[in-house]
Amino acid sequence: MRKRSDEDLYRLVKKGDRDALGELYERLEPGLFRYALYASGSKAVAEEIAQDVFLRLIGPGIPYDEQRGSLEAYLYGVARNLLRMRPAVFGLEDAPEPATAEDALRDLISTERTAALLEAVRELPSGYREAVVPCDLEERSYEDAAQVMGCPVGTVRSRLHRARALLTGKLRCLRTAAGTKNERQVRA
Repeated sequence: MRKRSDEDLYRLVKKGDRDALGELYERLEPGLFRYALYASGSKAVAEEIAQDVFLRLIGPGIPYDEQRGSLEAYLYGVARNLLRMRPAVFGLEDAPEPATAEDALRDLISTERTAALLEAVRELPSGYREAVVPCDLEERSYEDAAQVMGCPVGTVRSRLHRARALLTGKLRCLRTAAGTKNERQVRA
């Protein structure tokens, strides 16, 4: 049996098929959740965004049009718009407890680096951030990112190039500031 497309499942959902909704949810929710998590920094926000996307999908008057693109790209666009309506959080939620002091130090360093990276991503202009999340954090192809972002592949490439340059500069400044702080602590 051939795998049904997202659009085939959507047509069944609009006719009231709950199994089709379940299949569509299982297929697309994990990616939407990760996208929202990377963009917001909050597991709670990501869960809420992913849920809201599907509530809008099954709600009345959904403006999805197959002629304009894939259902997946449309849903990522809905998620992107929902994320724009709320501030990014970037907390360090649900961190596991380390087993030893050495593990705790390693986890702290890793967590600080991750937090710095996520904070730097959050501070990017939205167009650049929207390129970094699917390409670098979700490891999607430029073509997939272009479809999700609703723009040409060349735009994705140029935004990603500029975003990476901005991130490199921002993280270099943070590393330099951390090194200066550590030198002051050693001298004291």
